[in-house]
Amino acid sequence: MKIISNPISRNKILENYNSFFRKMIKAVVDIDKQIIALDAELHADLEELLLENGSKQKNLWGINLYLEKEKDKRIEYTALINIRPSLDNRSMEIEDLQIRNKINKIVNRLITI
Repeated sequence: MKIISNPISRNKILENYNSFFRKMIKAVVDIDKQIIALDAELHADLEELLLENGSKQKNLWGINLYLEKEKDKRIEYTALINIRPSLDNRSMEIEDLQIRNKINKIVNRLITI
């Protein structure tokens, strides 16, 4: 598992932080700290790593990255940890477009081509 807080190339992530799945990398984004934890079998493991490093639960959202795809198709906004009725997100998919936009900006800033 790795926390990304500075820009890193897509190829470096694919080479070094793609331990569990061939085409997909699970990630959790802290939309407040603007960091990404990645490379685990479960989103919950990444969530725990970020919580241990000072993140707040309400700011953590799970995504799946498909870094071999075109830029606009790289992010899937789905994870079990996203089910949060208290934040008005009742499904695995992130429903709030503002949160999706924040995640998209963070991913595009930290993961370079």
